[in-house]
This record gives sequence, structure tokens and C-alpha cells, in this order.
Amino acid sequence: MKFAVDTFACDGGKSGFGSYLSNLAANLPADGEERGVLFGAAADRYTYSSELPFLEVRCGDSINAMRFWHNFSSAAFYKKNGIDAVLYPAAARLLPGRFPIPGAAVLHDCLSVILAKAKFAHRLTLRGFERVQKIIVPTNFIKNDLLRLGFDGKKIQVIRHGIDHNRFYQRPLDDGELLNLKPFAIKRPYIIYPSSVSGEGKKHIELIKAFELFKKRTDAPHRLVLAGAESAWSEQVHKAAFESSVASDIFLTGFFPQEGFPLLCAGADACVFPSVQEGAGIPILEAMASGVPVAAANAGALPEICAGKAVLFDSDNLEEMAGAIEKVLGDKKARQKMILEGLSWSKKFNWQDCARSTVAALVSLT
Repeated sequence: MKFAVDTFACDGGKSGFGSYLSNLAANLPADGEERGVLFGAAADRYTYSSELPFLEVRCGDSINAMRFWHNFSSAAFYKKNGIDAVLYPAAARLLPGRFPIPGAAVLHDCLSVILAKAKFAHRLTLRGFERVQKIIVPTNFIKNDLLRLGFDGKKIQVIRHGIDHNRFYQRPLDDGELLNLKPFAIKRPYIIYPSSVSGEGKKHIELIKAFELFKKRTDAPHRLVLAGAESAWSEQVHKAAFESSVASDIFLTGFFPQEGFPLLCAGADACVFPSVQEGAGIPILEAMASGVPVAAANAGALPEICAGKAVLFDSDNLEEMAGAIEKVLGDKKARQKMILEGLSWSKKFNWQDCARSTVAALVSLT
């Protein structure tokens, strides 16, 4: 069986979609009874480090041009290249409304939230998910959201995302104050929130206010590092940081280079994750694998992802969030327990298992 993985709409590797695709593709088989290929725009040919062959598609750069190709030109492409099934890693952004061969859509977040945000594409998005033969999700939280929307549970399969344990692991760090990560030099100790600055639901502003409370209560030396790609919403977050009484201890990095991110993560004293709209929460697992204790929102898929190995809090309760930060940093017994349990739990998530299960899901469609 020959399957194809669609690289369109994955942001050239610089987003959650792209990170998922990069890690998955690196663990998919290029030969044997089940073998894969990648297909997409020419610019993606060298983006994803994989042994899989790459098939270039010329269709234009706009999302409408991509949709047109998927709906009206893909059938001939699949037939010409002997493809039996297709995986759509960025299905929430680009999923055809017709499927000339079996397809599996990967859904990383709750469809109900996606539909509410993208009302202009509501019908197109919903139609694609209704017609695709299988929907792959990383958590039961997303599966339950689909069930509430009326989807048939038989077409939904939970396959956990992995983390790269060759990059994210507990490592010794020197005693120096500065962590040199070109193009940054970040002063330790610090707390990290690794997430895109993409909307109110990410709760960056609430975290800034809770961090301010934490600093006033404890006079701790910690800084707050907000590491993630920015958007139109970033202006509000920058304003909140600038106006904070602890502005000098708040650092927004923007999109952080992938090669340096594991060290940035490992160098933190804690990971605080207040987002209330997460469907997968992979940065939390990466922090745990790095030996960093976690405090996270008691919302979305995060309680499922944390599995009792983190301090949970209400992101709209600033006192509670500040208290959670204080606990992961100041309670030595609780902190050590979280570190050990997080290290053990994170080992259950790896890309090899994710890739094997994904291939098996595609085989089941043919």
C-alpha cells in the first residue's frame, strides 16, 4: 500500500502543523509493504527532514488555489502516482470536500472552536470532516467534542502525538546566570510559557498579571519568558507586559528557533501553561521530558495531558494562578514529585508509536 502525506498549509514547518508533520514524516516508512511519499509545494521539498520521496505540486500559493487543486485536480495526481490513501496533517485549515481515494484527516484542536472562529469557511470545513473516511485526534477531549457535534465514533481514532526524546530530555546546566541561545541570551532563573501569542484563549495577559502577583508575594528573582510566534493579538500582550510593574522581568521572544528551543525549555525552573483552548498540549510533555515541573490550566485537554502530574489552576483566577506558580517553584517536595512523575509519564509519548499507528489507520481504509 502506498500512502501520501499532504504538506500543504503546514506553514513550512514553522507552526504546530509543521512541527507535527516534521516529526511524523521522519518516522514513516519509505519502502516496504506500506510506504509513504510527501506531496506539496516546491518550497516544502527541503523543509521536512525525511527519507520519504517528495512529489511537487504546482497549484498557486493562495488557500483558494490549494482548495481548487485538492477538489478538482488531485484525483488525476493520485492515480498517476499510484497512491492508495492520503493523510491530511493540516485538515482544520485545508481539507477537500471530495475524496477520490480514502483519506484520514488529522485534527489537532476542537472542531467546535475552529468552526466558531472561521465562520466564513464553516460549511467547507464541516463538509470535509463529514465526508473524510477517518479522523485522527491526539486526545479523548477532541474526540468527545466531535461526538457532541454528531460525528460517528467509528470514524474517530485517538493516536497520541509524540515528542522527540533525542531533543527533549533532562540535562545538566552550568551555574551561569546567562543561557546563551543565539540570537538570545536569557537570564536565569526563569519561568517559560511556550505557546504562540495568537488570541485571548492563550491567556498571556492573565499570566502576566499572575506573574506580577507572584513577584510581589515572594520577591523571587525569576523572569517570565513568553516563547512563541506572534500575531495581530501580540500587540495587546506587549502592551500588558510593558505596563506591568515587573516589565523588566518579562521577555517575549517571538518565534523561537527550533534548534535552540529544547535547551530553552530545559533551562526553565518551571513551565506555566494557562491556555484554555488546547487540544494536544505537546509543549507540556516536552517540558516534563526535560525535567521541568508544570502548572497548567484546568481546561481543554490539559488535565488529560497532565494526568495528575502537574498543578492545575483556573486561568481566570489570578490569585490561584499565582499560587500555582509559587507551588511549583517553592514547594520542594511537590516540585521533586512532579519532576519524577513528569519524566516517567512523558516517556509514553513518542513519534515512532504515533507513526506506526497512523500507518495502520491508513491501511485500514484500503
